Amino acid sequence: MQLYSVREAFAADPDETLRRLAAIGFTRVEPYGVVENASALRAGLAAHGLSAPTAHAAVLGRDQNAVFAAARELGIGVVVEPLIPASQWEAVEDISATASGLNAAAEVAAGYGVRVGYHNHWWELESRIDGRSALEVFADLLSPEIVLEVDAYWASAGGEDAPELLRRLGERVFAIHVKDGALATDASGQVPAGRGSVPMRAVLAAGAGGVAGGGIRSA
Repeated sequence: MQLYSVREAFAADPDETLRRLAAIGFTRVEPYGVVENASALRAGLAAHGLSAPTAHAAVLGRDQNAVFAAARELGIGVVVEPLIPASQWEAVEDISATASGLNAAAEVAAGYGVRVGYHNHWWELESRIDGRSALEVFADLLSPEIVLEVDAYWASAGGEDAPELLRRLGERVFAIHVKDGALATDASGQVPAGRGSVPMRAVLAAGAGGVAGGGIRSA
């Protein structure tokens, strides 16, 4: 469960939110803001038997040592850069600069035993560079240890065939964000997985065959 999905409840009472997720049956969560929420996560994850294999946290232009140190303390293996603005995906030079920044961050992260990832929105798929999505151009520029967290909803909203995208990216993909809806780019009209326009069964089947580590980590 991505904690950003329950961000209002988490902000109001993080311990109770984690307790309720554990009571429902969740065993893994994906936090956000690992530095800002470190104290609440440190106490709540342990208290409720939860682990956090991935987390969303900005690393470009931030105190990376603080981010990766907090991730290591919390048992987070992959810190995912959650968003690079749409304007940075229109030219190869900008895409290359983002990749270089994350490659450098990955070197810092390695010192803490942590990896770096990237989470897409719709614009990385809508933008095309010589007939390819900007996301795939970007992936080719990343160091091998950097992974992708493919958001199936946003990929579909960007006009991409999400299952085919997953197959092309293969083991570069570490995790999949599973959400569904009418594919509005303002994220309105989202519905439970399987009830919207995302080809969810095909997404999960494609992910199971190629996601790094041999299985899907969904949020």
